[in-house]
Amino acid sequence: MPNRPRYPGKIDSLREQGVLNPRPRKVSSELFLDSDFFDPHDLVQVKYEMTRRVQVEKASVSESARLFGFSRPSFYQAARGFARNGLLGLVAKKRGPKKARKATAEIMEFVELCRQEAPSRQLPELAKLVKEQFGITMHPRTIERGLSRQKKKRL
Repeated sequence: MPNRPRYPGKIDSLREQGVLNPRPRKVSSELFLDSDFFDPHDLVQVKYEMTRRVQVEKASVSESARLFGFSRPSFYQAARGFARNGLLGLVAKKRGPKKARKATAEIMEFVELCRQEAPSRQLPELAKLVKEQFGITMHPRTIERGLSRQKKKRL
């Protein structure tokens, strides 16, 4: 079983950076078993060593993927990412929308005005007003997140 990282806070740091390996116990490569340098929690390091083993040591893809706790398709995805972008290619990209698409500044201003006029208005009612004014269907939770973002900006 892999050791915990010897540096306090490393797991938290890896998690914040989005590179914490969700399955460190699946890494069975000897490099990672009792090493102060190789850390099975570091997803970038594990993926790098997996791809390096195939390319440099000419190991089989299946065996290498198994030793490092990945599937063959995951290996090929990591290898493509590394070939295109180096180490940054081994870091997973955030999925989904990168910014609010519907909760534009104009719509959120309108929502704020509606709330100022009648502070007791609930989110479903605000969503209905947005639909009437802009012709855009917004989920009440989207409005709530937009209001939350605006509140953070003011602080």
